[in-house]
Amino acid sequence: MGKYGKGDTKWFQHDRFGMFIHWGLYSMPARHEWFKSRSFVRDEDYQIYFDLFNPDLFAPKAWAKSAKAAGMKYFVITTKHHEGFCLWDSQYTDYKITNTPFGRDALREIVDAFRAEGLRVGLYYSLIDWHHPDFTIDQNHPLRDLPAKERDKLNAAKDMHRYAQYMRDQVTELLTQYGKIDILWFDFSYPKPEGADPADDWKWKGKDDWESEELVKLIRSLQPGIILDNRLNLPDEADLTTPEQYLPSQPMVDADGKPLVWEGCHTFSGSWGYHRDETTWKTPKQCIDLLVNLVSAGGNLLMNVGPTSRGYLDYRAEERLAAYAEWMKFNSRSIYGCGPAPAEFVPPQDCRYTYDPETKRLYLHLLVWPFKSIHLPGLAGKVKYAQLLQDGSEILRREGALHLAATTPEGCLTLDLPVPPPPGINPVIELFLK
Repeated sequence: MGKYGKGDTKWFQHDRFGMFIHWGLYSMPARHEWFKSRSFVRDEDYQIYFDLFNPDLFAPKAWAKSAKAAGMKYFVITTKHHEGFCLWDSQYTDYKITNTPFGRDALREIVDAFRAEGLRVGLYYSLIDWHHPDFTIDQNHPLRDLPAKERDKLNAAKDMHRYAQYMRDQVTELLTQYGKIDILWFDFSYPKPEGADPADDWKWKGKDDWESEELVKLIRSLQPGIILDNRLNLPDEADLTTPEQYLPSQPMVDADGKPLVWEGCHTFSGSWGYHRDETTWKTPKQCIDLLVNLVSAGGNLLMNVGPTSRGYLDYRAEERLAAYAEWMKFNSRSIYGCGPAPAEFVPPQDCRYTYDPETKRLYLHLLVWPFKSIHLPGLAGKVKYAQLLQDGSEILRREGALHLAATTPEGCLTLDLPVPPPPGINPVIELFLK
């Protein structure tokens, strides 16, 4: 238990699947959300995107409908990313969407649209801000390549204490003006490593820079029960661990071996913000594999979309959301309320298990369709019925040997399968345990 309370993660671990949305000025250059940093772009050169930002095809209701159809149960939207641009009408900055040609509070419309579809609300807020005058130049800043003397002179005029107050003021707006917020997702800390050269102190930022404890105290007072991620460099106050762009192969645990609440955040492509020329888009099967792999290891999937600068989801994102929708239409009960299988049940090669402890049903996810039969170790005598989840058709099962070529290994349950696989990606077999 954190000093200031803990979030309500019960619903979160049931729902398992959410939509991440990265949207801001960086959708105009369309070259990754870190474009300003990666290309060392100064404020005066980045200003053109602010001056011209006008998403005339802004369609939050369509985003929300696509998310709901895909089976997503919550969403997290970047209210402010590292560029410092705010999607709401904050009274603490002029660098906000209501001062662009678009002129409207986009966050209000997004939150309302997703709530109307029944999704829970998550807000992302960047700890980093490359536009704020008090945010010191560090290893990620677009001006990090300045000569040391020039950099230090600029930093001497900046005040991270004022910036931390700015963050608290903006978080107060977000948590008091948009109703109940279920998740607050901060990003990210890079504290000084042990043994680092003191000459590199300018590079790092952590809990003292963000004044994380004061921030958490404020958040818990405004919205008790909200889920906080683990990027404030204050681990005892976090509800949620957030591995990014990789797949833990087993349930995540803390130093004492206690299971963690965790969520893998992933992209359809290699970029979070809209990237017109990105070519590393995952196939629909890879996307569904991600969801299955994460839930089978006890995690959630927060899958990202990066809307275009005109405000719609491009065709590649829509195609993959449609693939989730088709798969979840038949297989969602192998995801919702599910987590890792009991340790005694080890899935066969190219398979994953998810398990619903309420219904005592075990779900066999066949990432590769086997030929005629599959042996399930440890399940002999423990299954009363098996069916293909897609259509509810019975799957024949047996133990022992029918003939020499089809012997069931000791302790295994054998499922006899049709030779051609059923249509669609990753069929699921539902096992009713005794």
